[in-house]
Amino acid sequence: MPLPSVVVETGPSPAATVIWLHGLGADGHDFEALVPELRLPDSLPVRFVFPHAPVRPVTINGGMRMRAWYDIRSFDAEGRADAAGVRESCDLLDELIRTETAGGIDVRRLVLAGFSQGGAIVLHHALNSTHELAGVLALSTYLPLSDASRDKTRPSPFPVFIAHGTLDNVVPFEAGRQSAARVRELGYAVEWHEYPMGHSVCPDEIVDIRGWLLRVLAADQPVI
Repeated sequence: MPLPSVVVETGPSPAATVIWLHGLGADGHDFEALVPELRLPDSLPVRFVFPHAPVRPVTINGGMRMRAWYDIRSFDAEGRADAAGVRESCDLLDELIRTETAGGIDVRRLVLAGFSQGGAIVLHHALNSTHELAGVLALSTYLPLSDASRDKTRPSPFPVFIAHGTLDNVVPFEAGRQSAARVRELGYAVEWHEYPMGHSVCPDEIVDIRGWLLRVLAADQPVI
């Protein structure tokens, strides 16, 4: 059964879907208010699906149970993401994709988006699945289990938007930049953005996300 989700549609009969994964300890409502800020045109109705991550104990938070896409055992690169949790969440993401395609959305009109932990899941999924997506949007995040990602992947036609704050004290800026370089090495068309902010989203970033979404979902749509 697909994860329970918050669903926001910008118009009737959506022509595309964005599945957006939240960060550690948040829930599907975390980015719900961002939808109207994107000011997508009426001619491009989009369904936004914001799933709630499963509740699980998180080691770095003293084993406290919270919504998380995977356990974080330590803050170093090796212990930041547990492999079983990452793969389990990628399977849950696949269920969400199947639900959307079964409802009539072409997978080539589907964007995977995520912030922090959610961004890590969508990046790992993109490098280890065969879906021909419209694109991937990864914010303030990093590529987990990079050694497990395919070393020989065909260059993918879909673009990847990766953004990070230069003042991020949760996921180091350098981790984001190195992850973007790794994704680019694997043949993906990476669009990198950096902003003078912490572990968050800023107005300039929202403007850039809007422009990118219009390009990947409707190249013929005017950016107004």
